[in-house]
Amino acid sequence: MVQRLFDIVEQRSTKAPNSIMLAAKESGEWRTYSGREVWESAQKLAGGLLSLGIANQVLAPEQQEKIAIISANRPEWMITDIGVQLTGAVLTPVYPTISPSELVYVFNESGVQIVFVANQEIYERFKDALKEIPSIRYVFSFDVLEGVANWKELLAKNLQPDLSVIGRINKDTLATIIYTSGTTGNPKGVMLTHNNIVSNVTDSMPAFSFAEENSRALSFLPLNHIFERMVTYVYINSGVSIYYAESMDTIGLNLKEVKPLVFTTVPRLLEKVYERIMNTALELSGIKRILFFWALELGKRYDNKKTGNPWYNFQLWLANMIIFSKWRAALGGNVKAIVVGSAACQERLVRIFTSAHIIIMEGYGLTETSPVVTVNRFESENRRVGSIGPLIDNVEVKLADDGEILVKGPNVTIGYYKHPELTAESMKDGWFHTGDIGQWVEDRFLKITDRKKEIFKTSGGKYVAPQVVENKMKESPYIEQMMVIGAGRKFVSALIVPNFNQVRKYLRENDPELPVPESNAELIKLPEVTTLLQKQVDKYNIQFSHPEQVKKIALLADEWTIDSGELTPSLKIKRKIIEQKYATQIESLYNE
Repeated sequence: MVQRLFDIVEQRSTKAPNSIMLAAKESGEWRTYSGREVWESAQKLAGGLLSLGIANQVLAPEQQEKIAIISANRPEWMITDIGVQLTGAVLTPVYPTISPSELVYVFNESGVQIVFVANQEIYERFKDALKEIPSIRYVFSFDVLEGVANWKELLAKNLQPDLSVIGRINKDTLATIIYTSGTTGNPKGVMLTHNNIVSNVTDSMPAFSFAEENSRALSFLPLNHIFERMVTYVYINSGVSIYYAESMDTIGLNLKEVKPLVFTTVPRLLEKVYERIMNTALELSGIKRILFFWALELGKRYDNKKTGNPWYNFQLWLANMIIFSKWRAALGGNVKAIVVGSAACQERLVRIFTSAHIIIMEGYGLTETSPVVTVNRFESENRRVGSIGPLIDNVEVKLADDGEILVKGPNVTIGYYKHPELTAESMKDGWFHTGDIGQWVEDRFLKITDRKKEIFKTSGGKYVAPQVVENKMKESPYIEQMMVIGAGRKFVSALIVPNFNQVRKYLRENDPELPVPESNAELIKLPEVTTLLQKQVDKYNIQFSHPEQVKKIALLADEWTIDSGELTPSLKIKRKIIEQKYATQIESLYNE
């Protein structure tokens, strides 16, 4: 019986030693790694690490040695993960986009002793910060870097891990600490045991019933995030080959090359895919344009719960033949499902993609739950648009009196590293308090309505759930990003980053004589742009109660990104950071 994460890899390598487990582009060509090669390399890495003097016994979490990775997705990442597990040490990965100051905080708190860095760029970014961490004994690189020890030096020792060490690693052994950046405060180290993650892999397997042995998955969400890391072990357990995208910019090309059966993403990236499709469609003319938007309208009406009348079904079949087939081809032609997590997905996207035979499996979870709690299944009867799906096996959920989602199960973290007070705050009576507000649909599909800490009250005493408003209004093709504000204020307003490409296209088509600035900062000063965006807001306002309606807007010239600090690595907006950064614009909305 599988009890430890590396057992999944060993089992796959024994069952299908020559099948492709991992693959990545090297010198412009796909380099594949068989199950045998991955497993043998991980064992050699473990032996090499143990030769450095890692304590060869499994200790309490604070005594286990911590090993860090700073790297984008690549086969070396997973081989290192498996190798570290075999030593009884704890992997502490961080995002390559983390700030140097955050890295110093995380590595000092966790006491990292060995660091693996991917390449020259990452090393240059963090080499000064690494000097501020006295616990670090060794730094290794995946690429060959001058003056830095290469990880292949550990493999070349050709040492096997101590079997007695492996024998002492059990399901309750701490496997990893994942620091969540969150939207406020310092990062928190979430401790996850082998059992936490293995149970989540096992209990999520029924949701991947469509997975076929020797099929392919494309991986591009960061492995530092527990979502992609856990799903990686699901893929390995299912016999699926994992191909790593070269970068976020090459996903479109890599999809066509790899032709995956499945991939995971976050709503923000799915929105980007949809925007690219729409941009292409807006260039069409004549019958092609008419057919595209006819198919799109059919997709918006799709509901898997309702079979639809024969005429609608026939039209949808036809739309799939002549329009949506091109969408599937753009995703490689083999995609059966896209698993979406991290934040709420727009319902219209779920409807449209699913109507195009690209099943959107929206799910829900947190780092603290390893992560999956619920997921919409591939089969129609266990999928509902607008929900985050039914519970996975062996996980319990109940709603508190205020609607907060409480979770219990083998996937729930053993706590926050070195912060028992935070653990006690989130774990009460055996239930993990998620901070998310939800409700049941049909008594078995969970639905998120908002974040408990993000719901605010206006000065008039009315509660507003900002995510609900934002998610609906972002359906506008002219709104790229949006944050609703109004806590303690007399009315609700919003900061909006427009979709500049769509706005420029609108202006050129509707007012050819109007000079359209190339600068975004100059563009948002045009009264025509403010009018356009206000009309979009007004269009959606009618779907909300009077206190929830957005009364004023401020347009921003710069998109919010991870690098500029407004988004977390999982692409959630950092509300307090944005409020501080745009305090002047916010005040102007209430002082006019």
